[in-house]
Amino acid sequence: RPFARTLLRLLGFIFWGSAAALAFGGVFVILMYKNYRYLFQESFLSLPGWLAVVAALTLLPTGVLAISISAKSSRYQQGALMYLLVVLLCLEMSSAVLAQFYSIRMASELKSTMSDLVYQYNGTRFQGPGSRAVDAVQRKLQCCGVQNYTDWLKATAALWHLPAEEARVPESCCKEEYSHCRGDLGHLEQLFQEGCLKKLEDRLHFVMLYMLWCCAALCLLELLAGVSNGILMRHQPFRDLRIL
Repeated sequence: RPFARTLLRLLGFIFWGSAAALAFGGVFVILMYKNYRYLFQESFLSLPGWLAVVAALTLLPTGVLAISISAKSSRYQQGALMYLLVVLLCLEMSSAVLAQFYSIRMASELKSTMSDLVYQYNGTRFQGPGSRAVDAVQRKLQCCGVQNYTDWLKATAALWHLPAEEARVPESCCKEEYSHCRGDLGHLEQLFQEGCLKKLEDRLHFVMLYMLWCCAALCLLELLAGVSNGILMRHQPFRDLRIL
């Protein structure tokens, strides 16, 4: 029993710190979907993030209960802790599975979606939502094209510049320090040359892998908390509330 109490108290403090880490991952997923939603065909991509945020909020009272039970056992608190641990396991396992599923699925869809947007790009004037999304991605990720800047030359439908002009890329490919840059391919040093696809895939893979391992680690800690709480419950069994 003393070891179970000590472990439960330690896990209570760990839950508070883990709530911040899990909330960070959840908010990162939500913001990523918000910033690049035009590139993702799946509208439920932010769902793992929201599940993680809910789980992070649930971890706070769970930590309080764990610390309280380790100091002074209460049958009601022990039962409530068990319920919260079950809810947390469901939330985190769902978030981890969805994160892994979307990571695999989105990686295969990003290339075709970005290629279509580059093909349909209509220039800096009278931009549609797709063209604005391309410019926003290239500025945020400091990249140009899908694989690299030459994708703008291969996209035959991306003739948004006047025929008399020299071949060029969108101004969103220009580096910030070159304020006079107009996307002229004759000055490659002024342009981002790396493609956007790899950068976006790396960012998606990182955040989803972070969510997966964070949820997996928390599930193990919550199982330890459940076992510790169960040991304490054996020494103080429920009588009038056997249903718990």
